[in-house]
Amino acid sequence: MQIKYINTSRSLVVSIDGEIDHHSAADYRKAIDDEFLKTKAVNIIFDFSKLNFMDSSGIGLIMGRYKLISPVKGRVILAGVSPQLDRLISISGIYKIADWAKNINEALAKLQESEVVKNG
Repeated sequence: MQIKYINTSRSLVVSIDGEIDHHSAADYRKAIDDEFLKTKAVNIIFDFSKLNFMDSSGIGLIMGRYKLISPVKGRVILAGVSPQLDRLISISGIYKIADWAKNINEALAKLQESEVVKNG
């Protein structure tokens, strides 16, 4: 399991290197939830730029984190999604609950823009 975190003021960036499958999903779920609950984050950005495989367990992982942040009106953004992963995510309908960004910087910019609009 290769996972790294970056905690910004309101967002937790979760970078996963490797694979998300039925063997690893439960470990990732617990690790992400534990880290999220330690922070004051509202949003979760998944950096999938180093993810080389994900099955339907990964879809469940994303949906579960969405349910975790929904009560605090947070957002999920998927960054660095490969064309193969994009196909799985599109078919699953995850883009109805999660935004897409080219990379972490674009994801953070989207969140910042929405804060300006909301508070503007």
